[in-house]
Amino acid sequence: MRKNKYVIGVDFGTDSVRAMLMDTVTGKILSSSICPYERWHKGLYCDAGNSQFRQHPLDYMEGLTSAVQVCLQAVDQEVRQSIGALSMAMTGSTPVAVDKQGTALALLEPFSENPNAMFVLWKDHTAIHEAAEINAIGKTDNRGYLKYVGGIYSSEWYWAKLLHILRVDSEVKQACYTWVEHSDWMPFLLTGGNDVNQLKRNVCAAGHKALWSPVFDGLPNIDFFNTIDPMLGIYAKRFGDRVYTAVDSAGFLCPEWAERLGLSTDVQIGIGSIDAHVGAVGGEIKPYYISKVIGTSTCDMMVVPKAKMHGVFVEGICGQVEDSIIPGMVGLEAGQSAFGDVFSWFKDLLLWPTKLSSTADFSRLYEHLDGELLKELNHSAKQLPLHKDSPFALDWFNGRRTPDANPTLKGLIGGLSLGTTAPAIFSALVEATCFGSRAIMERIEKEGIKVEGIQAIGGIANKSPFAMQMMADILNRPIHIAATEQVCALGACMFAAVVSNNYDTVEEAAARMGKGDKEIVWPRSEYKTYFDHRYAQYLRYGKLQNNPDEKAQI
Repeated sequence: MRKNKYVIGVDFGTDSVRAMLMDTVTGKILSSSICPYERWHKGLYCDAGNSQFRQHPLDYMEGLTSAVQVCLQAVDQEVRQSIGALSMAMTGSTPVAVDKQGTALALLEPFSENPNAMFVLWKDHTAIHEAAEINAIGKTDNRGYLKYVGGIYSSEWYWAKLLHILRVDSEVKQACYTWVEHSDWMPFLLTGGNDVNQLKRNVCAAGHKALWSPVFDGLPNIDFFNTIDPMLGIYAKRFGDRVYTAVDSAGFLCPEWAERLGLSTDVQIGIGSIDAHVGAVGGEIKPYYISKVIGTSTCDMMVVPKAKMHGVFVEGICGQVEDSIIPGMVGLEAGQSAFGDVFSWFKDLLLWPTKLSSTADFSRLYEHLDGELLKELNHSAKQLPLHKDSPFALDWFNGRRTPDANPTLKGLIGGLSLGTTAPAIFSALVEATCFGSRAIMERIEKEGIKVEGIQAIGGIANKSPFAMQMMADILNRPIHIAATEQVCALGACMFAAVVSNNYDTVEEAAARMGKGDKEIVWPRSEYKTYFDHRYAQYLRYGKLQNNPDEKAQI
């Protein structure tokens, strides 16, 4: 048996960690597992009302341990000894304060229960004011430091979150040596890193979230950060002068983690990356196709040959970065701050009465409805006739990520009457999220980059045929549904296959290890005029919501 024939891919999602063990030669998935985050599921360290979402590093460490061990239990010793690499995908931007040794502050006793010392999850919006300051300086600086992130810096990203934490927590500020993305911290941890100045940062997080660009020879000039706040200049100097791609190795698994996971110290650890980027690779992304990772939110990825992006800047997206997603191309990222979260919110709203009582009957009723209500809403909404005066919605229930990031925007539901039903409102919410996807596609095409097709991956792509058909109709493009839901873990396996030298490129690995399409959902031409009319209405109400002081003709 070849020594490095097998690989492990790990996906650190919002709610859980998933692991997958694969044969790189046959592409066979030998085992997989999912481990929920214990503290996260208890709602600890979060305050949704203030858009604060934090995760304890122990959730990641314990989740990884359990998930990998379960995978290994399903295979024999010969397979375990022939694992060549482990690669990981993480949410982003999800950074944490660390000390000089690279220890996340929340792992130190004085900070063990301090949310500001924990990972600031991607959807945390507590840094809105700091993002506004960065944008104010960026838009007056003629060096164009924001042009590779769509011209708008988001409160969801690296520098805004760092500045916010430093301002609100003096103890964390004093102990923090640098600010590290989850996708960089885990490989550093697993390889036994103890000097954070040796940490290897990945190009996807650095370029899309931290303003890194080869055009700037790295980060923007230190005076840019000092103009925003002198505190930032200190951390910009400590960022490092090089970035790496996910086909690079971070080093070998250290003895402590080898024993903990049940693996050998001969296992290479791949450079980390953003989960959606890795998922796009797992879904076999192709040039000029938008790959939509559809879950609680969406991330929309696209890869374009570098020559075709020369002099092209797509405003309002989450960045265009050389060598991100697939090394050798320019990776474009966009997305929606809420997609599945919108549907879950509506479900929870309808289920509110069942939570009023703690009796056994109510508990059983809640458990049943919690598992079945969205299925019934999808089924019933599908039966509704389409009418131009049906209820409508705006999908900005968690602000707007793209196009044109604005986390202060709110969702909206309108066109209601006493005859409006729950399925009709649900249909309007699905329609609005699909319209948000169309706005992203049109912004990319506005710059002359033709979108040739759509690939949909993630839970909703597989679980809601109603939503996928509506998306195909609204985008007027066929939707290619990936054959597996666990595309992020699958993509991590593909990168691990390159790290372990089983393949030369991730494109080659994807061709051999990919699972293809489960199905293709075709747009229905007879509904194009209807949805064009509804989309124009969405844009009109969106304009009013975005500019409440502006008189609009509606």
